[in-house]
Amino acid sequence: MIAHLQGKLVEKNPTYTIIECNGIGYFLNISLHTFSKIPDSEAVKLYTYLSVKEDSHTLFGFCDKVEREIFKLLISVSGVGPSIARTMLSSMTPEQIQHAIASEDVAVIQSVKGIGAKTAQRVIIDLKDKIVKTYELSGDSMQSGNTIKEEALSALEVLGFSRKQVEKLVQKIVQETPDTAVEDIIKRALKNL
Repeated sequence: MIAHLQGKLVEKNPTYTIIECNGIGYFLNISLHTFSKIPDSEAVKLYTYLSVKEDSHTLFGFCDKVEREIFKLLISVSGVGPSIARTMLSSMTPEQIQHAIASEDVAVIQSVKGIGAKTAQRVIIDLKDKIVKTYELSGDSMQSGNTIKEEALSALEVLGFSRKQVEKLVQKIVQETPDTAVEDIIKRALKNL
Protein backbone atom coordinates (compact mmCIF):
# COMPACT_ATOMS: atom_id res chain seq x y z
CA MET A 1 0.00 0.00 0.00
CA ILE A 2 1.06 3.58 -0.62
CA ALA A 3 1.33 5.19 2.84
CA HIS A 4 1.84 8.81 1.79
CA LEU A 5 2.77 11.01 -1.14
CA GLN A 6 5.09 13.98 -0.89
CA GLY A 7 5.64 16.09 -3.93
CA LYS A 8 4.57 19.07 -6.00
CA LEU A 9 0.95 20.18 -5.93
CA VAL A 10 -0.23 20.30 -9.56
CA GLU A 11 -3.97 20.74 -9.13
CA LYS A 12 -6.29 21.27 -6.15
CA ASN A 13 -10.08 20.95 -6.25
CA PRO A 14 -12.68 20.40 -3.49
CA THR A 15 -13.04 16.70 -4.42
CA TYR A 16 -9.59 15.78 -5.72
CA THR A 17 -5.99 16.85 -5.99
CA ILE A 18 -3.08 15.89 -8.23
CA ILE A 19 0.39 15.55 -6.75
CA GLU A 20 3.47 15.02 -8.88
CA CYS A 21 6.14 12.76 -7.42
CA ASN A 22 9.28 12.16 -9.50
CA GLY A 23 7.51 12.88 -12.78
CA ILE A 24 4.39 10.82 -12.00
CA GLY A 25 1.08 12.61 -11.34
CA TYR A 26 -1.08 10.92 -8.69
CA PHE A 27 -4.83 11.60 -8.68
CA LEU A 28 -6.12 11.57 -5.09
CA ASN A 29 -9.76 11.77 -4.03
CA ILE A 30 -10.01 14.05 -1.01
CA SER A 31 -12.62 15.30 1.47
CA LEU A 32 -13.52 18.97 1.94
CA HIS A 33 -11.71 18.79 5.29
CA THR A 34 -8.45 17.83 3.57
CA PHE A 35 -9.07 20.40 0.82
CA SER A 36 -9.27 23.15 3.44
CA LYS A 37 -6.01 21.97 5.07
CA ILE A 38 -3.88 21.62 1.90
CA PRO A 39 -1.56 24.61 1.65
CA ASP A 40 -1.39 26.51 -1.63
CA SER A 41 2.38 26.07 -1.69
CA GLU A 42 4.02 23.75 -4.22
CA ALA A 43 5.36 21.20 -1.75
CA VAL A 44 2.66 19.04 -0.16
CA LYS A 45 2.41 15.78 1.77
CA LEU A 46 -0.77 13.71 2.01
CA TYR A 47 -1.39 10.40 3.76
CA THR A 48 -3.08 7.92 1.45
CA TYR A 49 -5.34 4.92 1.28
CA LEU A 50 -5.55 2.72 -1.82
CA SER A 51 -9.00 1.22 -2.35
CA VAL A 52 -8.73 -1.87 -4.56
CA LYS A 53 -11.89 -3.21 -6.16
CA GLU A 54 -12.54 -5.64 -8.97
CA ASP A 55 -13.00 -2.84 -11.51
CA SER A 56 -10.90 0.01 -10.07
CA HIS A 57 -7.96 1.14 -7.97
CA THR A 58 -8.79 4.44 -6.24
CA LEU A 59 -6.34 6.52 -4.24
CA PHE A 60 -7.66 8.67 -1.38
CA GLY A 61 -5.66 11.48 0.20
CA PHE A 62 -5.83 12.80 3.78
CA CYS A 63 -4.22 15.77 5.52
CA ASP A 64 -3.31 13.71 8.60
CA LYS A 65 -3.19 10.18 9.98
CA VAL A 66 -6.27 10.67 12.17
CA GLU A 67 -8.50 11.42 9.20
CA ARG A 68 -7.11 8.41 7.31
CA GLU A 69 -7.68 6.13 10.32
CA ILE A 70 -11.28 7.32 10.68
CA PHE A 71 -11.81 6.72 6.94
CA LYS A 72 -10.49 3.16 7.27
CA LEU A 73 -12.74 2.51 10.27
CA LEU A 74 -15.78 3.90 8.45
CA ILE A 75 -15.28 1.73 5.35
CA SER A 76 -14.94 -1.34 7.58
CA VAL A 77 -18.63 -0.93 8.48
CA SER A 78 -21.05 -2.91 6.32
CA GLY A 79 -23.00 -0.50 4.11
CA VAL A 80 -20.41 2.29 4.24
CA GLY A 81 -18.24 2.51 1.14
CA PRO A 82 -15.38 4.87 0.33
CA SER A 83 -17.67 7.49 -1.24
CA ILE A 84 -19.98 7.65 1.81
CA ALA A 85 -16.96 7.76 4.14
CA ARG A 86 -15.53 10.64 2.10
CA THR A 87 -18.90 12.43 2.19
CA MET A 88 -18.96 11.98 5.96
CA LEU A 89 -15.45 13.47 6.28
CA SER A 90 -16.56 16.33 4.02
CA SER A 91 -19.66 17.03 6.13
CA MET A 92 -17.95 16.84 9.53
CA THR A 93 -14.45 17.24 10.91
CA PRO A 94 -12.67 14.09 12.16
CA GLU A 95 -13.14 15.38 15.72
CA GLN A 96 -16.91 15.71 15.22
CA ILE A 97 -17.09 12.16 13.85
CA GLN A 98 -15.06 10.84 16.80
CA HIS A 99 -17.34 12.64 19.24
CA ALA A 100 -20.56 11.54 17.49
CA ILE A 101 -19.50 7.88 17.56
CA ALA A 102 -18.15 8.00 21.13
CA SER A 103 -21.30 9.72 22.44
CA GLU A 104 -23.58 7.46 20.34
CA ASP A 105 -25.21 10.44 18.58
CA VAL A 106 -27.22 8.70 15.83
CA ALA A 107 -28.85 11.96 14.66
CA VAL A 108 -25.51 13.60 13.83
CA ILE A 109 -24.27 10.59 11.84
CA GLN A 110 -27.63 10.20 10.12
CA SER A 111 -27.50 13.86 9.02
CA VAL A 112 -24.83 12.89 6.46
CA LYS A 113 -26.24 12.41 2.95
CA GLY A 114 -26.45 8.71 2.09
CA ILE A 115 -26.58 7.42 5.68
CA GLY A 116 -29.89 6.10 6.99
CA ALA A 117 -30.93 5.25 10.52
CA LYS A 118 -29.81 1.60 10.35
CA THR A 119 -26.42 2.46 8.88
CA ALA A 120 -25.89 5.21 11.48
CA GLN A 121 -26.65 2.73 14.27
CA ARG A 122 -24.34 0.13 12.69
CA VAL A 123 -21.53 2.72 12.50
CA ILE A 124 -21.90 3.40 16.23
CA ILE A 125 -22.19 -0.27 17.23
CA ASP A 126 -19.22 -1.35 15.08
CA LEU A 127 -16.91 1.59 15.84
CA LYS A 128 -17.63 2.73 19.40
CA ASP A 129 -14.83 0.60 20.87
CA LYS A 130 -12.47 1.07 17.91
CA ILE A 131 -12.73 4.87 17.73
CA VAL A 132 -10.56 5.23 20.86
CA LYS A 133 -7.60 4.25 18.66
CA THR A 134 -8.02 7.49 16.69
CA TYR A 135 -8.09 9.49 19.93
CA GLU A 136 -4.57 8.16 20.63
CA LEU A 137 -3.41 9.42 17.23
CA SER A 138 -4.87 12.88 17.79
CA GLY A 139 -3.67 13.02 21.41
CA ASP A 140 -7.17 13.81 22.64
CA SER A 141 -7.43 14.34 26.38
CA MET A 142 -10.53 12.13 26.58
CA GLN A 143 -8.44 9.17 25.47
CA SER A 144 -5.55 9.94 27.80
CA GLY A 145 -8.07 9.95 30.67
CA ASN A 146 -9.33 6.56 29.52
CA THR A 147 -5.78 5.17 29.29
CA ILE A 148 -4.92 6.38 32.80
CA LYS A 149 -8.19 4.94 34.09
CA GLU A 150 -7.45 1.57 32.46
CA GLU A 151 -3.92 1.50 33.88
CA ALA A 152 -5.24 2.26 37.37
CA LEU A 153 -7.93 -0.42 37.08
CA SER A 154 -5.38 -3.00 35.90
CA ALA A 155 -3.05 -2.17 38.78
CA LEU A 156 -5.86 -2.47 41.34
CA GLU A 157 -6.90 -5.82 39.84
CA VAL A 158 -3.32 -7.04 40.25
CA LEU A 159 -3.52 -5.95 43.89
CA GLY A 160 -6.48 -8.30 44.35
CA PHE A 161 -9.54 -6.08 43.94
CA SER A 162 -12.32 -7.07 41.54
CA ARG A 163 -12.90 -4.75 38.58
CA LYS A 164 -16.56 -4.21 39.55
CA GLN A 165 -15.48 -3.25 43.05
CA VAL A 166 -13.12 -0.45 41.93
CA GLU A 167 -14.46 0.76 38.56
CA LYS A 168 -16.89 3.40 39.87
CA LEU A 169 -14.39 4.67 42.41
CA VAL A 170 -11.63 5.08 39.81
CA GLN A 171 -14.08 6.75 37.39
CA LYS A 172 -15.05 9.23 40.13
CA ILE A 173 -11.40 10.03 40.91
CA VAL A 174 -10.58 10.56 37.22
CA GLN A 175 -13.60 12.86 36.75
CA GLU A 176 -12.77 14.93 39.86
CA THR A 177 -9.08 15.33 38.95
CA PRO A 178 -8.55 14.52 35.23
CA ASP A 179 -4.84 15.46 35.21
CA THR A 180 -3.89 13.13 38.08
CA ALA A 181 -1.07 10.62 37.55
CA VAL A 182 -1.84 6.88 37.63
CA GLU A 183 0.05 6.42 40.91
CA ASP A 184 -2.05 9.10 42.64
CA ILE A 185 -5.31 7.56 41.38
CA ILE A 186 -4.24 4.17 42.77
CA LYS A 187 -3.24 5.70 46.13
CA ARG A 188 -6.55 7.57 46.44
CA ALA A 189 -8.50 4.45 45.47
CA LEU A 190 -6.67 2.36 48.08
CA LYS A 191 -7.46 4.95 50.79
CA ASN A 192 -11.17 4.79 49.92
CA LEU A 193 -11.44 0.99 49.76
